[in-house]
Amino acid sequence: MDIELIKEKTRLNQFILSGHAHKERQEEEIEIKHIKEALLNGEIIENYPNDPRGPSCLISGFSENRPIHLVCGWTKFNWLLIVTVYIPKPPKWVDSKTRATKAKKGGE
Repeated sequence: MDIELIKEKTRLNQFILSGHAHKERQEEEIEIKHIKEALLNGEIIENYPNDPRGPSCLISGFSENRPIHLVCGWTKFNWLLIVTVYIPKPPKWVDSKTRATKAKKGGE
């Protein structure tokens, strides 16, 4: 996936959140403005080209000095699909870019 295209779609507001992403963002108190900010300053830290739902990636970004992770893919209409969003924290994450274990998974 291409981070510059992801940022362009974000700037154009051409993104949607899955039901799961909406639920997770509410539980983590992440607002839409935080999602946009994290996407615009974020970077791809993992790619999932063989995800059964379609190619996706994990983006690590920040909003208000808080790290935010977003798993993103594409809709059939070429909009950015935010599959999930969460705050990376132990025990799964050492910091915003380092997993606590070396096992790479298709999501959090």
